[in-house]
Amino acid sequence: MARIAGVDLPKDKKVKASLTYIYGIGRTFSLKILEAAGVDPEIRTKDLTDDQVSEIRRVIGDEFKVEGALRTETTMNIKRLMDIGCYRGLRHRRGLPVRGQNTKNNARTRKGKKKAAVKKKRKT
Repeated sequence: MARIAGVDLPKDKKVKASLTYIYGIGRTFSLKILEAAGVDPEIRTKDLTDDQVSEIRRVIGDEFKVEGALRTETTMNIKRLMDIGCYRGLRHRRGLPVRGQNTKNNARTRKGKKKAAVKKKRKT
């Protein structure tokens, strides 16, 4: 089993797909990494040699920010927006959609489960 950037890659998948299990690497970056490392994207992860795995590790380490460093950077960027008090930061703080989506009818994913409306008993 290949372990790259602290992530165990699935054995039975092709290398181009299994690299996407690493946070920060998608399909496009996966193919670029394999091209730079000189590895065929169509072979299975279990068929990789130790030299190929170390070359993939080297390419990822040199050129890409992945896993913990990328997560830290992302959270720091959001925290910075919240600290300076800009509109996007306020939306993050309130847990609402940040990129201008309509919230009257939708945005349940961001707002959470619907809260029941409080009804007051009328005096008769």
